[in-house]
Amino acid sequence: MKFTLSWLKEHLETDATLDEIVEKLTMIGLEVEEVDDKASLKPFVIAKVLTAEQHPDADRLRVLSVDTGDGKPVQVVCGAPNARAGLVGAFAAPGTYVPGIDVTLSIGKIRGVESHGMMCSERELQMSEEHDGIIDLPEDAPVGTSFASWAKLDDPVIEIGLTPNRPDCTGVHGIARDLAAAGLGTLKNAPIAAVAGKGACPVDLTIEAPELCPGFALRLVRGVKNGASPKWMQQRLTAIGLRPINALVDITNYVTFDRGRPLHVFDAAKVKGNLTVRRARDGETVLALDEREYKLTPEMCVIADENGVESIAGIMGGEHSGCDENTTDVLIESALWDAMNIARTGRDLGIITDARYRFERGVDPEMMEPGLELATQLVLDLCGGEPTESRVVGYNGYELRSITFPVSEVKRLTGLEVSSTESKDILNRLGFSSTGDGEVLDVSVPSWRPDIDGKADLVEEVMRIHGVNEIAPAPLPSHGAVNGQILTVLQNRTRNARRALAVRGMMEAVTWTFIDEAQAKLFGGGDASLKLSNPIAASMSDMRPSLLPGLIAAAQRNAARGYADVALFEVSSTYENDSYEGQRRVAGGIRRGTAVMDGAGRHWSGNSAAVGVFDAKADALAALEAAGAPVDKLQIVAGGPDWYHPGRSGTIRLGPKIVLAAFGEIHPRTLEALDAEGPICGFEVFLDAIPEPKAKATRTKPRLDLSPFQLVRRDFAFVVDKSVEAATIERAAAAADKKLVTGVRVFDIFEGPSLGEDKKSVAIEVSIQPRDKTLTDEELEAIAGRIVANVGKQTGGTLRG
Repeated sequence: MKFTLSWLKEHLETDATLDEIVEKLTMIGLEVEEVDDKASLKPFVIAKVLTAEQHPDADRLRVLSVDTGDGKPVQVVCGAPNARAGLVGAFAAPGTYVPGIDVTLSIGKIRGVESHGMMCSERELQMSEEHDGIIDLPEDAPVGTSFASWAKLDDPVIEIGLTPNRPDCTGVHGIARDLAAAGLGTLKNAPIAAVAGKGACPVDLTIEAPELCPGFALRLVRGVKNGASPKWMQQRLTAIGLRPINALVDITNYVTFDRGRPLHVFDAAKVKGNLTVRRARDGETVLALDEREYKLTPEMCVIADENGVESIAGIMGGEHSGCDENTTDVLIESALWDAMNIARTGRDLGIITDARYRFERGVDPEMMEPGLELATQLVLDLCGGEPTESRVVGYNGYELRSITFPVSEVKRLTGLEVSSTESKDILNRLGFSSTGDGEVLDVSVPSWRPDIDGKADLVEEVMRIHGVNEIAPAPLPSHGAVNGQILTVLQNRTRNARRALAVRGMMEAVTWTFIDEAQAKLFGGGDASLKLSNPIAASMSDMRPSLLPGLIAAAQRNAARGYADVALFEVSSTYENDSYEGQRRVAGGIRRGTAVMDGAGRHWSGNSAAVGVFDAKADALAALEAAGAPVDKLQIVAGGPDWYHPGRSGTIRLGPKIVLAAFGEIHPRTLEALDAEGPICGFEVFLDAIPEPKAKATRTKPRLDLSPFQLVRRDFAFVVDKSVEAATIERAAAAADKKLVTGVRVFDIFEGPSLGEDKKSVAIEVSIQPRDKTLTDEELEAIAGRIVANVGKQTGGTLRG
């Protein structure tokens, strides 16, 4: 929201300086984002052309002698067609920055003649787009004085950042009201006088959609003369970034920013018959004032006549009925619109206007008729004409809201000591009416404050006007002891998994939570409860059941830009259904091309191997270990979900039921469906499936991990069926003596006719660590016998001869 200082002072009687106003605005919650004090226009002075001679080497240039007020005429070369002796204009000396052309002047030669500055046009001073000639001022303009000050161009512009709950401050009058309540002056709050009209408005209005239009006010003004708006209005609109168009349109823009009351004007000659407020018909279109055609839907509200749609209600008028220099009869509209419908329509059509900005936040309903009266008076003052009586349809008046306000809530919620009398006075200054002299006030909410719903909102009003800076800073209380754990177990797992995967050379990615339906079904999703009712795009229709689609798409985008070997990971949520339990915390990642752990691409020792199932397995195990999973008890079984290659994938489990992760090479069919190229391997670790760690004992006994006795390694080779997993053999061998067997590792697998059909040989190395004494040969043989027996019992295998 932008406004000028002089504009503010039309509503606020104050002697406060610009700095004081800016500081107070921020203190009361209307944070100032920028102040343009127009310092760039201060160097320009009023000057008079003494002589204008023809340039010796250019037909269109003149050499001017210019009096700048210091008694020493300067020479200026000028090409403006209106440059002449006696002209009074705006002069810029060498060293002056000219904002309209983004140039800092210097002394230069033009066709051999020195020029010491320039006489400026309006565009060069950003006054307008006029640049056909230099500024031509009245003869009595004071030579040598500041041009910006004389022309009132040095009016500072203040920009504040409004929060969505403050629609009352979308007009300068509302900002002035807040400043007056904060003690920075007196609000000029004279009532807006009604304009006497002659005869009834000949244009009737029907509201067919009262749920979208709670009220509509209309008036016809005949015999207007629509030209340029006055200079003061153009300057204010230009200062806040609006382009002056013509008097009628400028009046509506001015009232929009002056009072926060958007209006619209129709050229009455272009309106056929009466007006109707209705829902748009399916497929109906309108050519709007921005010269774009919009396709409407029945969810949108429009103003229509017998020809069709004339305006998108509350957002933008139609080109057909717009006012121009030929307009003689004008219909002025001031209406109320449903805020949610305005927001939805503006978003669906992609239209952002000052009217939409205000209506979707909630305008003052009691300003509907006064806004019409104010606009009518401005039309009469600036364009002339004769008004009819106003026609008001559908408005039933403002329903007063009352809130019971215990003043003690101010102390409880803010810590401020504010008396009941001061609280009541603050609320009254803000426009609330409050009764009661005790500790409980009965507060009536004014029509311009739709954001006030309860007593906490009133506390906020008292606090910001009394002064947020009055809240005394206080340190957080000390617990007198070391604080307990702050992060939850899942939060710690998330952080640790991120760090572990980053250490493995993977880059973290953040992908969309939404994917299209086909991808969702491809990765086990497609649940109807996970379909979005209002997706932002057709390709984002479902909540994702897996992290892999987004990561694969990200890798493919990198590959398309020349980065083929990438390793990406993400730790985020996936969704199985719309219940709380259906949301899972997952650490997922992919590797593409040759992005293996040890490096990627070409090397003098040979090209790196392509990524594969074991790279994904290593990543998954690293994430599990970092997250605190009991890696020594995990079981790895062949095969994974359908999107992995069936022979090059695996599942990591803790027991037969708890699935902690899946990994593998992505199936070529899956890559084809995602329009991606391989090789790509990936994994997903389900962090919330890892069992909670057991509570640690408060006192622990020291444990001797390093034994003073020699470690013994024995090799065994077992002939088993091809279907037997190596992990089963490892577990059976380790279970033979849990105290002494400290490690089992597969080091060889052999298949051949000598072993028999569908047989294989699996060789394992077993580490036996004595702890109490050195083992004898008999004891070692006994352990070896238990290992052979245990493996044979659980796998049906025999010791290979």
